[in-house]
Amino acid sequence: MTIKPIFILNGPNLNRLGKREPEIYGTTTLAEVEAMCREAAGHTSVRFHQSNAEHQLVDWIHEAIDEGAGIIINPAGLSFRSIPLLDALKMFPGPIIEFHISNIHRREEIYHRSLVSSVATAVLAGLGPRGYALAVEALIEMIRGRET
Repeated sequence: MTIKPIFILNGPNLNRLGKREPEIYGTTTLAEVEAMCREAAGHTSVRFHQSNAEHQLVDWIHEAIDEGAGIIINPAGLSFRSIPLLDALKMFPGPIIEFHISNIHRREEIYHRSLVSSVATAVLAGLGPRGYALAVEALIEMIRGRET
């Protein structure tokens, strides 16, 4: 069964993976994350994006509303303050997985309350960069479960 593309959206500063605070985020680069995601997706089409700009992420969510089957989003710092991101995600009819490389609940209190969690189908946090592949596998299972 062929499904529509899945969107994997990455927010601010994730382009610095591998260099930014390796003690928290590890040394895996965003390019390596993308390769892991594509491998985990198999024959499912993946649209993988990163932006430091909130409006660009909103535009990609709008694209996913029209063309996508599911979204994995690592909103990074926008998780905790972006009403535009929240409002766009509310319009998406398919499953949404919110993903965080670190366990946001073990970090400073400012990171404990994600707005995105209120609309996410599932939340994965603290699995490190390799957790993206698990998120892809889980999202595809969710999508296939909805289509049967």
